[in-house]
Amino acid sequence: MKAAPCLIGVDLGTSGCRALAIDRAANLVASARVSLPGPDTPAKGHVEQAPALWWRAVRAVLTTLGGAPAGLTAAAICVDATSGTLLLARPDGTPRGPALMYNDGRAGEEASRIARVAPADSPARGPTSGLSKLLYLCRGLPAGEPALALHQADWVAGCLSGRFGVSDWNNALKLGYDAERLCWPRWVRDLLPAGVRLPDVTAPGTVIGILAPRVAADLGFPTTTRVVAGTTDSTAAAIAAGLGAPGDAVTCLGSTLVLKILSERPITDARLGVYSQRLGDLWLVGGASNSGGAVLRQHFTDAEIAELSAGIDPDRPSGLGYYPLPCSGERFPVNDPARQPRLEPRPADRRLFLQGLLEGIAAIETEGYWRLRELGAPAPARVLTVGGGSVNPVWTRIRQRMLGIGVAAAVQQEAAFGSALLARDLGWLPGVPAPQQAPVMGARDPRIRR
Repeated sequence: MKAAPCLIGVDLGTSGCRALAIDRAANLVASARVSLPGPDTPAKGHVEQAPALWWRAVRAVLTTLGGAPAGLTAAAICVDATSGTLLLARPDGTPRGPALMYNDGRAGEEASRIARVAPADSPARGPTSGLSKLLYLCRGLPAGEPALALHQADWVAGCLSGRFGVSDWNNALKLGYDAERLCWPRWVRDLLPAGVRLPDVTAPGTVIGILAPRVAADLGFPTTTRVVAGTTDSTAAAIAAGLGAPGDAVTCLGSTLVLKILSERPITDARLGVYSQRLGDLWLVGGASNSGGAVLRQHFTDAEIAELSAGIDPDRPSGLGYYPLPCSGERFPVNDPARQPRLEPRPADRRLFLQGLLEGIAAIETEGYWRLRELGAPAPARVLTVGGGSVNPVWTRIRQRMLGIGVAAAVQQEAAFGSALLARDLGWLPGVPAPQQAPVMGARDPRIRR
C-alpha cells in the first residue's frame, strides 16, 4: 500500500547528491545520498564535470526513495545545485561537452567583454560568472548553430521532465538575468551569437512539467509527479534554515564565513561581492568573508576545538583583537586583496588562543551584518546558524554577546530540505489542499510566482 504523497528535494553538490522526502507537514520521511567523482581540472583555473555524472547520481538517490519500504509516492520534485555551474546543450538537452563548474575561472577574456557593457554592480561580471562561462563555451560553436544555455539544476530538471530550456530567478542571476524587472537585459542578449538561446526564467518552485513517462517508470514514481523549478544550493540552505521575514539572517560557519539576510529590497555591491537573490516578495542579501573554519583547522583539530572550547568563559573577552584569515586577502566586509591575517599576540595558553580566533571570526560576522545594514539591508533581528560551527555552544554564546541579538543553530541544515519545501508550497498535487503554513519565502501569495 502506497503512503501519502511526499515532496522531494534534491541537492546536487560537487562531491555528492542528497535527496530528502518530506510530508505535507514538513516531516522527514526518507533520505538517500550518493557520492560524486570530483570535477576534472585539465588546466590551471579549469574546473569541469560531465553532466552524465549528475544524472546518474540523481537517478540513484531517487530510485532509492522510489523503492523505499514505506512505499513512498512522489507528488513533486525540486532540484537545487551549485550556483554558476553552466553547460551548453543541443535543443534536445544533449550536452555539447563538459559543464564548467561554479569555480571555473578560464573565461577571463569573456569577462572583459562583459565588463565593457554590464552595469557596474551586475553579478554577471567576473570570469566565474555564468555569462562569462557561456560566452567561453560559445567559442567553438558553429555560426548559427542552435544551442541552449543551461545551469546544473536546469539540466537535471529537464532530464526529469523532458522539458529543457527553463531556469529560475536564482540560478539565472549570474547569467545576467534582471530579477527586479523579470527579464533578460538587452545587453546580455546582444553579447550572444545567433542561435544561442537563453533559458526561460520563472520563480523557484514554479511547476514546469511532470515526470517524463520513461523516467517515472525507471524511478518507480507516478507519472503525475510534478517537476518544479529549482534554485541554488546556498539559497535552498537558507530556506531550509527557516528564514521567513525581513531581518531574519543566517550565518554559515563552514570553511568560510557566509552571511545572508532577508530584505524588503535588493542590495548589490559588486566591489564587496554582495548581491541579492529574489525570494518571492523579499530578497536574500548575502556576503562572504575569507575568514571561517579553515583558519581554525590550520591550528586545531575538530576534537581539540571541542575540548578546549569547554574551558572558555564566553562572557569574558580575551582582548586579543584578532582578524583571522587563512592567508592574505579579504573580500567582505572589507575588500582588500592585500589584507593580512592578524593573529598576534600569540598566548602560550592554547585555550586562550582558540578563544581569540572564535572572537575574531565573530567580530567579522558582526561587522559584516553592519556593513549590509549600511548598504540598505535591515538590521538582523535573529541569526540562525548552519555549518560545522553551529554545534559549538561556546562560540554561539560569544557571537550572541558580540551581535547583541539571539543566535541559534538552524534545526534544518540540509539544502535538500529547502528544495523539498519549495516543492511542497508550489508543487502540491491538483485537488489536494495546499499546506496551511506561510510560504517558505515570504511571498504574500505563493500563487503569484507561478
